[in-house]
Amino acid sequence: MPTMADVARSAGVSVATVSHVLNDTRPVLPHTRQAVLEAVDALGYTPNTLARSLVTSRTRSIGLAVSAISNPYFTEILQGVEATALDAGYSLLIADPHDDPAHERKVVQLLHERRVDGMIVAPSANPQDLVAYLGRHAVPTVLLDRVLPTGDRPTSAPHLDQPSPDQPCFDQVCAENTGPTARLVTHLAGLGHRRIGLVAGLAGLSTTSERITGYRQALAAAGLGHDEALVVSGNSESAAAERATAALLSLPAPPTALVTANNAMTIGALRALRRLGLAVPDDMALCCFDDFVWADLFSPRLTAIAQPSREIGAQAVRVLLDRLAAPDRPARTVRLPCTFVHRTSCGCPEDRDEAQGPRPDGPGGRTEPSALSEKGTAS
Repeated sequence: MPTMADVARSAGVSVATVSHVLNDTRPVLPHTRQAVLEAVDALGYTPNTLARSLVTSRTRSIGLAVSAISNPYFTEILQGVEATALDAGYSLLIADPHDDPAHERKVVQLLHERRVDGMIVAPSANPQDLVAYLGRHAVPTVLLDRVLPTGDRPTSAPHLDQPSPDQPCFDQVCAENTGPTARLVTHLAGLGHRRIGLVAGLAGLSTTSERITGYRQALAAAGLGHDEALVVSGNSESAAAERATAALLSLPAPPTALVTANNAMTIGALRALRRLGLAVPDDMALCCFDDFVWADLFSPRLTAIAQPSREIGAQAVRVLLDRLAAPDRPARTVRLPCTFVHRTSCGCPEDRDEAQGPRPDGPGGRTEPSALSEKGTAS
């Protein structure tokens, strides 16, 4: 196999110059860089990443720990992570924690033992052991999709020697949850619904608590009383959501409209409605958090909140690379805007002009985006 010395001889430069070009460790004149790259291509030289990692203490790899990789939402996040990491010259090691705190701690340790440069993790509902491990070993980490309360911090965080009470302990990247959920409830209330049910996610996840908060805020803003019986847990998965929806519909005064808090629970709710012979939206209006590629193929078409899933993944990599470049910088939380995709499951009539309008990365419907926020504390 050709060596770095072979490349240097072919390009007429020193081995050190070849190293600087390949590792981007020092500015090199454009014509010299071009000569080195042409020699690399002509000789078919492949850098020895293992040897380079021994010299630089970097493996140029990122560990990704995300549960439910088969979920279309997380699949799109993975695509954003992979593409952005690859563009930056990083490889990806992937593990599924299965939303199990013990397994989560184990897979994160295994990734760490593979000497990844940093990690992107979607934490479970009980991430105390995870937080303790990452803090104890000072692992550069970005929390994805789900954020931690500011009080949940490791005992050792080098970049937060004296953190303020409202300072996050890790960099975090997620979507807005409260406002978009409130948008769905406000829309249903504007259509005349007074009993609006919520099929909420797994208890303990920030996404669950924030979407419940948005639901309650919108009810209050619409002058509607909050009935705790109208909020049921679908545990963020289809089967539990089917049971939870059936329980809602068995109430003496059932809801006339439903908000489902993720795509898997939307499927469960639709199964329950079909099993009970109820039609959407004639018998039950439905709005859902999470848009997905087939949402536009249902009849009626699903009114939904679309998360910028690919951009969430891409942004997580960018934030992690910023952390690797500046380990002592304050931790930050980046929240990306969601989009309200207006279709017909809410009970609104079909508008052909709106139906033909594309949304970013997905099917048609009228869209209403909001603005991105980047803050040093959880939004």
